[in-house]
Amino acid sequence: MAVVEVLTVEGLRGLDTRCLQPQSNVVRVFVSSSLSDLTSERNAFWDKAYPEIQDFCQSLGLVFEVVDFRWGVSESITADHMITELCLQEIESCQKVSAGPSFVALLGSQYGHRPLPRFISDTEFELLLCKLSNDQEGLTLLKRWFIKDSNSVPPKYILQPITTHYPHYNDAGPESGPQRDGDVISWKLTEARLLQLLCTGALQAEKDGDISTEQKHNFFKSMAEWEIEQGFLRTQQDDPSAVIFIRDLPQLKKSEQQKHVSKFYDVTADGLLDTEAQELLTNLKQRINSACSSNLSLHRIELSKAAIDENRKEHKDYLESFCKQIVSQIKAKIDRQTAPPTAPGWLWLQQELFHHTKLSNEKYAVFCGRDALLGKLSLTMWESSSTQHPPLVVYGPPGSGKTALLCKMAQEMRAVLEPQAVVILRLLGTSPLSSDVDFVLKGICIQVCGAFGLATPSPQTTNTHDKLVRFFHALLQKVSEQGETLLLILDSLDHLSHANYAHKLHWLPKEIPPNIHLVVSTLDEGSPLEGLTADINDDKFFFQVEPLTFDQGQSITDAYMYVAGRKLTSEQMDAILHSFHKSGSPLHLKLMLDMAKQWSSYTTVSDFQLGNSAPEVISTFLQELEVKHGKKLVRHTLGYITLSRFGLSEAELRDILSLDNDVLAEVYQSRLPPSHSLIRFPPLLWARLRHDLGDHLVERWENGTTVLGFSLRQFTKVVKERYLSVELRVQMHTVLSEYFSGQWSHSQLKPILLPSLMTQLNADRKVPSQPLWFAEGTANLRKLHELPYHLLHAGKWEELRHSLLGSLDWLYCKTLSCGVDSVIQDLSLCADVMDCLEIQLIRECFLLLKPTVDFIDGNIDSSLLFTEIIARLQGLAHAYPALIGRLCSQCQDWFASCADPVLIPKSSFIQAPGGPLKTTLSGFTRGVSAVDVCCERNVLIAGSEDGELIVWDLKHLEVLHTLVGHTGAVQWVKLVDKGDHCLSAGCDGCVRKWSVCSGKQLYCIQAAVLVQSQTTPLLHVFDSGAVLFSSAHSQVKAWSVDTGDFLYEVDVHAESLVLGVMEQEVAIVSSDGQLWLHDPITGLQKSHNHLTSAQELTVTSVLSLTKHGGLLIASQESSVILVSAAGILADVELPAPASFMCTSNDEKTLFTGCERTLAVLRLEPNSVHRTQDFRHEAVVLSAASYSHGSKVITGSLDQIIRVWGLTTGQLLDSISGVASPVTFVSVYNTTIISASSSSTHLKLWQLDYNPKHKSQTCVPANCPRVVISKDGNTVHFIKEEDKRKVFTWSCSEGDVFQICMSSDSMEVSSDVCCMELAQQKRLLFCGLRTGTILIYPLAFAQETLCLPPPESLPEVRSMAISPREDRMAVSYVDAVCLFEITARDSFPCVEGPFESYSLSLLHSPVSAMALLTDCRLLYGTLGGEVAVYDFKNATAAELDHHGAAITCVALSNWDTHALIGSEDCVQKLWNLSPLLLDHTMEYKGFYFEGVMCAAFSVNDKYVFTGSRDKTIKVWDVATGSLLYIQYVYAAAIKITPFKDGFIAISQLGSYIKEGFHCPDALTPGYNPLRNFRAHYRVTSREKTLDPPHTFLKGDYNPAQFNFMSMFKTKQAKSSNSCVVL
Repeated sequence: MAVVEVLTVEGLRGLDTRCLQPQSNVVRVFVSSSLSDLTSERNAFWDKAYPEIQDFCQSLGLVFEVVDFRWGVSESITADHMITELCLQEIESCQKVSAGPSFVALLGSQYGHRPLPRFISDTEFELLLCKLSNDQEGLTLLKRWFIKDSNSVPPKYILQPITTHYPHYNDAGPESGPQRDGDVISWKLTEARLLQLLCTGALQAEKDGDISTEQKHNFFKSMAEWEIEQGFLRTQQDDPSAVIFIRDLPQLKKSEQQKHVSKFYDVTADGLLDTEAQELLTNLKQRINSACSSNLSLHRIELSKAAIDENRKEHKDYLESFCKQIVSQIKAKIDRQTAPPTAPGWLWLQQELFHHTKLSNEKYAVFCGRDALLGKLSLTMWESSSTQHPPLVVYGPPGSGKTALLCKMAQEMRAVLEPQAVVILRLLGTSPLSSDVDFVLKGICIQVCGAFGLATPSPQTTNTHDKLVRFFHALLQKVSEQGETLLLILDSLDHLSHANYAHKLHWLPKEIPPNIHLVVSTLDEGSPLEGLTADINDDKFFFQVEPLTFDQGQSITDAYMYVAGRKLTSEQMDAILHSFHKSGSPLHLKLMLDMAKQWSSYTTVSDFQLGNSAPEVISTFLQELEVKHGKKLVRHTLGYITLSRFGLSEAELRDILSLDNDVLAEVYQSRLPPSHSLIRFPPLLWARLRHDLGDHLVERWENGTTVLGFSLRQFTKVVKERYLSVELRVQMHTVLSEYFSGQWSHSQLKPILLPSLMTQLNADRKVPSQPLWFAEGTANLRKLHELPYHLLHAGKWEELRHSLLGSLDWLYCKTLSCGVDSVIQDLSLCADVMDCLEIQLIRECFLLLKPTVDFIDGNIDSSLLFTEIIARLQGLAHAYPALIGRLCSQCQDWFASCADPVLIPKSSFIQAPGGPLKTTLSGFTRGVSAVDVCCERNVLIAGSEDGELIVWDLKHLEVLHTLVGHTGAVQWVKLVDKGDHCLSAGCDGCVRKWSVCSGKQLYCIQAAVLVQSQTTPLLHVFDSGAVLFSSAHSQVKAWSVDTGDFLYEVDVHAESLVLGVMEQEVAIVSSDGQLWLHDPITGLQKSHNHLTSAQELTVTSVLSLTKHGGLLIASQESSVILVSAAGILADVELPAPASFMCTSNDEKTLFTGCERTLAVLRLEPNSVHRTQDFRHEAVVLSAASYSHGSKVITGSLDQIIRVWGLTTGQLLDSISGVASPVTFVSVYNTTIISASSSSTHLKLWQLDYNPKHKSQTCVPANCPRVVISKDGNTVHFIKEEDKRKVFTWSCSEGDVFQICMSSDSMEVSSDVCCMELAQQKRLLFCGLRTGTILIYPLAFAQETLCLPPPESLPEVRSMAISPREDRMAVSYVDAVCLFEITARDSFPCVEGPFESYSLSLLHSPVSAMALLTDCRLLYGTLGGEVAVYDFKNATAAELDHHGAAITCVALSNWDTHALIGSEDCVQKLWNLSPLLLDHTMEYKGFYFEGVMCAAFSVNDKYVFTGSRDKTIKVWDVATGSLLYIQYVYAAAIKITPFKDGFIAISQLGSYIKEGFHCPDALTPGYNPLRNFRAHYRVTSREKTLDPPHTFLKGDYNPAQFNFMSMFKTKQAKSSNSCVVL
């Protein structure tokens, strides 16, 4: 589903934020009941109903929360009279958040506590006083407890806290017991008297007509009625979100009333039945019955001894019935109210956009001032609208108001810019995703594309940092070119995480196109500002946020208090402004105003403390919280929020506090919990603390749930410094890990020792279970995110290793649900803390498989992931059994129990972690054509045939810049000025200079080199003079490297000039052996010599020796010449012409690439001596020395990097897997950098890797011919670079699959064109280009047989051996011959040809064939023709054509079927007896569909195909259906059946051994293409309608049948043509 379909264009443009509201997946229920008469029902609810509803919600992917403010409360916590206000706020919150029911009312025979109002408006209170004018004592009491607050607008009378007049009311210590008890009794009496006075006054006021009945009733309401009205009565209709339960009791006997009346009925202060309350209760029940009869459950129960006894059957049945009704009603309402979720693919973006919009509106609402700075920003934007310009940078110290300023700017610019303009704001660091630069860029790109109707980036782009950055830059350019206007605001660059080195800002464009505006903010010190200052040279684009003035502070204070509906006394105002004036910080001022909002007009300056800075104010605030709520509660609550990885929801926080024994011990310090078997943290305590935290807490949506965090980073910092010692961190991380692991769920009892008891309790904490999956397809995302983080920091490393990192289920669930990047982050985090090599290897494994997962956009199937893991790690399982061995074992168990078809890896055939490959650098679309490295600057630059250059930071492996300018292939690059700048030349004829720091092009020299030249341009940089020289034809031109200005031109009247530097002068060498020396600054000629007097010198390479002051010239005549200003100093013969030269850093050793030899020469000031030759198996293309010149690295045409020791002259190491000829190598520290002109990637290899982690290949890459023995233990192959040798590789198989190379090779007299292996007779047949067939009896190692060629010496095109190995068909260029394979005296022999036929000149060459047991030959051609020829009957049949060359003809083991594959997407399965086409299988994938090889399984039920798309596919022979596809990273070039699977060799030389598991019946809905962007079609014949085939006999006319299968049969004379060599 497209993003605009979910979030709409208006939402993406910021014009309609309603569609951005995330859908809640929380069912949050407020439970309302009286305190004592429904205790049994509440306990039953928690014990039975709550777990069942919670499990039900989890199965739907919902979170179930219960808010019960009556749980665990005592009267003392109501001292501030906040409980009514908090309850109503909580009910409102439940109604907003809950995705199901939000309110449960439990109503019994108690009307409940009737609270005093916390505040009364001044007019209403004074009216009541008038009505009580005759009661002076009552007036005095009211005025004593209600004091006018003139800071409120309008003024109010505030009920004073109980402790104001009864200071011991809240004392918790045992020594204060008598005083506390006295104050509690006194307050009860006072409260009753105050309530009676207010009710009396209200009755009189109503009677007099001064207030309404509703206003009067507010003084009579109980807590329960307030809650019920808020919960559902106000809607005046049946509320589907409410569940109501009413229990009636029969009238108590008079004997029981006095003793038990207070448990179930309301009583007065003197203990008598409160008849007024009973009347109010009756009225309330009548209102409920009339308003919500359909949601009502009524019960009537007889008490037993004035109590509900769970041991009595009727009471037990009653409680069970109560629970069932509650559960059924809540479930039903959840089913009705739960809406379908937002498309999961865009949920993250919806939550991010909503978060930033909401936070921005909150910041904007309280913003005041800064008009001048906003004006300057707007003016600069307007002035730079029509031109390219740098970003606008806003900077200032922490708390200076940068964020609020940019929020204000975003809001106002929407009105200033044109109507179609788009404003995008990101407040970086305020959410986990906004801290990750990749998610920031991904979100911005998708939002911009959706807003402007552009194509969104592909998954491959968004999941790869470098591609994402390039897309972001190109997107800004595209929007600009379309004439659209975009304002992008990024606040707080300094709060980006260091992932991908985001803080270095290489991802941030430094040149912004017209109509696009980028505004960023950062701190006034640190790396972001330093980087921006270095990249942007103009001060007018920097805007400093300066401290506020005193007058600005006063204006802000007035505006802030006005919005809050408050004001301050002059004394309070002076105190705030005096403290603010010391800092001038807006944050400092806001923090003080947040505190000041709570001040009343009677709060004196001596009653509060104001700090001189923001941290001091925060510390003072925290100290006040500790006094009010308890030190441990505040410390642990704030600590848990701080230590959480991605925040905590309120439900999670209440559950976690319920697991914290220290907090519970403080809560129940002087009283007992309601139950000894169930102990939880009282929700009301959290509600009170949250209320007081106010704006310091911020809510953020996380996967459909709101989680809490702190709004200010300074607040988080103070919390860490004040509370979180190392010991407490570990303790709290332990509690968090226990919660998210579900250790104490499922009624597991956790012990606790409470101060109020002297014995340990084992109590249920009623925390939810934490399964990995809530339901099929619904993962426990909170557990996946939080658990590994807390286990790591709790020091529970063994649990982390074995339960998570070593768990296949965990890794799969997290990869599928959170993405492979999330798994890599966890593994990286663990690897940084834990010294564990296995974790590092697993991390590297996921880094290696990440591109595959990214390609399918993370929709990974379990079989794909498990294949990746086991095929990479299996070779390391025995060396690392603890984690890697366990993972491989779990993979094998999963494969064994898999209900779907699956290929089971039996060997490690995909690149394993820990080997030499360090990383792959990508970004080009065509081959890498030029490379340079500056080790001092840690910079690598490469140019490509696509015309782009990319600059990498080698230290951090990040892209610094992508340089775009050349319109042709880049041919030459050179880093100059110690790596600060680089020069490049391309086929467009231009030389360009670039700044490595900024990525800007500094100049472009037109026509500096030959346009479209296919050779490297003759360019040289004279460093000391900063001069660039270019040679073309007979001219040498010079430019200033600094400015690009043309300096001079030299015409030497000679051809084929080459350049160098010799003794601080420019050396020009011509092809006829002349040497000119010129001054590099003036261009004046200094000298002219003739180096040769005879033949011309064909120069192949030139190298300047800066230390020796000489010049080395390599010639086509296989020599290297050392030249000085005086002439030739030395002339050394080489093994072959040198294609390149390089020296060691000290210039004591010279390396020359001479075809298949690297010649090593010792350099001296006046001589050169050839010392060593390192022979290679292919042409040497590149070399580089390292280790102080004692070692050399070479790259060759056979795609292998080799490491040689100069001291020993030995090959020290060879690295395969490069996958392309190595045209460039260099060394950076202990890293090899390799590149190829035929590859789009550069690869970095570690020199210090662990050899046992190195992946072995059985054959070299790209072998043209390969055959595999039947047992899979032997592979015979031909190398691309040496087709005259047949190599043999053998393997031994034990408990651990091991691979070993043999050095065996067999010389042949000509290039091998094809090979076949007679498995049973152990004969290896090699067809040569000369027409000869060499036969190697593998049982007789010293013998070789020869089948001489026909007289015309045609090339052997193909060979086929019959299943019984008694015959062999050989296809030559002009004929096909049939031979017999026999034996004489137990020695193999080949006789024939017995049959042959000549192919027509118009016949396409045979490309593949198979010989059947009955002497029928099935073959295909390069033209796509397919035919079958019967040697016995001399008959032929033309079969269906293919649209491309036939690549393979695979014969089933029982001669019943054959599969014909071609280079197109079609393969055909033929029944051979009778000859009928059973199935045509067409597979269309992303690219490269052609089949390269095929083989039938041992039982002939399946056929395995290896394709050019680098997959192996399994097809069902009976139906033609595709059963399974596996991506193996390289095309399989040969495949053979083995036991229950196959063995294959890939183009990279990997040995692929796999088993195939397939159930008898496929599961419904099984889709083999679930991991691939492809489709396939199978066309099967109707069994009853067999189409006829054309049969041919005798001689044939070349004009018939479209010249297909034209041949003349000829009876060959039987001859014994096989000879022993």
